[in-house]
Amino acid sequence: MNHRLLVAATASVIGLLLGGCSAASSAEPAPSAAEKGLTGQVTVFAAASLSPVFDEIAAAFTDEHPAVEVAPIVYDGSSVLVTQLTEGAHADVLATADERTMQSLVDTGLAEDPEPFATNTLVIATPAGNPAGITSLADLAGATTVLCAPEVPCGAASQELLDRAGVSVSPASLEQNVSAVLQKVAAGEADAGLVYATDVVGEDVEGFTPDGSDEVVNRYPIVALDGTTDAGRAFVEFVHGPIGRRLLADHAFGAP
Repeated sequence: MNHRLLVAATASVIGLLLGGCSAASSAEPAPSAAEKGLTGQVTVFAAASLSPVFDEIAAAFTDEHPAVEVAPIVYDGSSVLVTQLTEGAHADVLATADERTMQSLVDTGLAEDPEPFATNTLVIATPAGNPAGITSLADLAGATTVLCAPEVPCGAASQELLDRAGVSVSPASLEQNVSAVLQKVAAGEADAGLVYATDVVGEDVEGFTPDGSDEVVNRYPIVALDGTTDAGRAFVEFVHGPIGRRLLADHAFGAP
């Protein structure tokens, strides 16, 4: 082959290779939304006992996904949140303080396959200094005691704990979430109340674990509700992930 033909052949081969590369490049799919980063807004409904840690989890989540806005989290008793959702309230994610209440939502068809992410147990909370000298569950029978209402998880757990101990309590009030119980105890409006172990961390109350508390364990499930976005599902994964687990442990929640 003479020099001129060799140059022409080489140029032809190079042209074919470049053309093939160009065609292959143009055929590559566009980056997915996940690859570009999550966007949008996430609305979370969560049990009142999760308020301190979920605020931190939401902040850490938005640090990792700055194009996602987590709306101010709605905290209340788990049964109250489920009622709001079944009556038409919108949320992307629900986290409850027990599996029984979560199942009542699953039964409506609004969600499926919730997974537990944390556990919690009850303690007796008293005002600072424990002025009534409460030292056991039996002492609650003769004291001004505040409990959660029986239809919410902390109330159901409190009743089970008292029943196991053979203690009958006539509560001064029945509250719709555990935060309300804690507030009354902290304000000195009650001698004692049953709250979660996580609730007394960093609060101006005293708390101790009564006998039998380790036998009444609340498992907290979380679920992305039907119709949620990729961002909502990512929030659930984040709670289950290493950062979520670390923050939960920092707030004294147990592993699921």
